[in-house]
Amino acid sequence: MKITFITVGKTEDAYLKDGIEKYVKRLKHYTKLEMVDIPELKNTKALTEDQQKAKEAELILKKITVQDHVILLDENGMEFTSVQFANYINKRSVSSSANLIFIVGGPYGFDQSVYQRANDKISLSRMTFSHQMVRLFFVEQLYRAYSIIKGEPYHHQ
Repeated sequence: MKITFITVGKTEDAYLKDGIEKYVKRLKHYTKLEMVDIPELKNTKALTEDQQKAKEAELILKKITVQDHVILLDENGMEFTSVQFANYINKRSVSSSANLIFIVGGPYGFDQSVYQRANDKISLSRMTFSHQMVRLFFVEQLYRAYSIIKGEPYHHQ
């Protein structure tokens, strides 16, 4: 199984890039992870929020196949503990040959067409984080999930 992490925009802060890189490297021991950055839209001042979401949706949906299992990182999604998230990842990897696609939307969230395509929604927290920070938090939690699945000592209870 392959995991793809799709994000709108890029990570600009060096300390976040370094952290993301650290966990992406660690994840190579467990799974194939592809990071896909969709460029931020240009000239957005002339677009409404809905128009921006629709344009981002077109770019996002081009990266997804019919067989993919799509999970949106969304404030209204399911909340997990780290162990529950590990169980979710493990169950998805055992029960399906589909690739897992995790997606972080743009500044206004997702267009309805992306919600309709999604199989699941997961919330990292009830708090709101910057899109750049969400990337680091997610790859760390993915690494933590695999260390839990493998029974390694990274996670403490």
